[in-house]
Amino acid sequence: MNADRFHIAGRWVEPLGTERIAVYNPADLTVLGHAVMANEADADRAVAAARTAFAKWQGSSREERIALIRRMRAAFEQLAPELERHLVREIGITTMVAQGQTRMTLSHFDGMLEVLPGYAFSQAIGDGVELVREPIGVVAAITSWNAPVSQMLCKAVPAIAAGCAVVIKPSEQAPLCAMLLAEAMARADIPPGLLNILNGRGHDCGRRLAEHPDVDMVSFTGSVAGGGAMAAAAAPTIKRVHQELGGKSPNILLPDADFAEAVPKGVLICMMAAGQACAAPTRMIVPEDRFEHVAALAVAAAQKLAVGPPDQPGIAFGPLANEAQFRRVNAILEKAIADGQPLLAGGPGRPSHLATGYYIAPTIFGPVSPDAGIARDEIFGPVLCILTYRDMDEAIRIANATEYGLSAYIESADPAAARRIAGALRAGYVNINYPPWSAAAPFGGFKRSGNGKQYGVWGFEEFLETKAIVG
Repeated sequence: MNADRFHIAGRWVEPLGTERIAVYNPADLTVLGHAVMANEADADRAVAAARTAFAKWQGSSREERIALIRRMRAAFEQLAPELERHLVREIGITTMVAQGQTRMTLSHFDGMLEVLPGYAFSQAIGDGVELVREPIGVVAAITSWNAPVSQMLCKAVPAIAAGCAVVIKPSEQAPLCAMLLAEAMARADIPPGLLNILNGRGHDCGRRLAEHPDVDMVSFTGSVAGGGAMAAAAAPTIKRVHQELGGKSPNILLPDADFAEAVPKGVLICMMAAGQACAAPTRMIVPEDRFEHVAALAVAAAQKLAVGPPDQPGIAFGPLANEAQFRRVNAILEKAIADGQPLLAGGPGRPSHLATGYYIAPTIFGPVSPDAGIARDEIFGPVLCILTYRDMDEAIRIANATEYGLSAYIESADPAAARRIAGALRAGYVNINYPPWSAAAPFGGFKRSGNGKQYGVWGFEEFLETKAIVG
């Protein structure tokens, strides 16, 4: 499959950009296809199409928006099995994880279909004061490669439901899935220009979208460095910048936790999708006197995780998504070992039973110093750090000792104690005893993990402006 056209203004168009890149299967390094990268002129015409569409769509009725979201959902659901197969091949996740990502994507539609019918776009708040919520305008959605389809639609669906028009620039690391999504959305009878999708790189196409004077908002998912670059590009035009960035999530095990259950679950969730999840619990913080027990449980759990081709049954996780990530993670592991951090399992390099592909074995370090680079920096690979504490104050200090604040985890037999600790953690999303994912809960971080929220009514309101009419 090749991604050699863009979907702009309701039709397939030939790119103005000429750069063409190969797209590899990270499991065996075969070429899946090629993709053309947009240039600044491509970005300009996508924004122009969105601006024209917004002029009409901003006045659409609630019923029109609900009907469109339903059509988009039906089109996506029809194509979901094909998208899952492409996710496995393009970014190296297992079929189970790919299916989880499409289910999550469907929840973005369902969430808006719950919010829209009863949402108060206008309300009286005092004597002669009317509060009106209006669409912010043209939204540039710039997304990551680790959950590409879900990330594109967790932005586009609420934006369109709010009355906005959207230009999506997915990661150049997952361009084929993006064009498959464009094919699906083209079948949903979307007003021309309301949803535009073009592949491109961040430093030119992405930067142009962020700085464009006709873009009213940038919604970005990716690294802290990328988020900073997009915010800097957007600053001169004083537009809203919504960011969902990195994470280094702590997982605090209280002394009363069921270690035999909590430790293996923590390892599994950390390693899922080869650790390429911003909310993964990558720092397991445990009582100092329980370290040996925890280490034994963690290593045993890691040794049970089969690593290999993600389309094969029984595989826990596949390769890292691309060569750059493979090289980066290996360099981090080599430096951690050189710095004297104790390696308990795994390590740098491809596992010996795999001849090719961007694979790294499940890797565990411990006890890790809280000041170590691997304890503070996001790795985005199948790497768990075990840290120890002597009392709860120290556990909380260690948990908060990072520039990130996206999510956190707490394991305890005492829900009240867990909630007290949750209140002390500087994180936007706190999980207690590994709950199932909730589409109703807002997701977004503190500190350098970003600003703004996704999902539910909170994600919807990110795309609205507030107007007060007085008198």
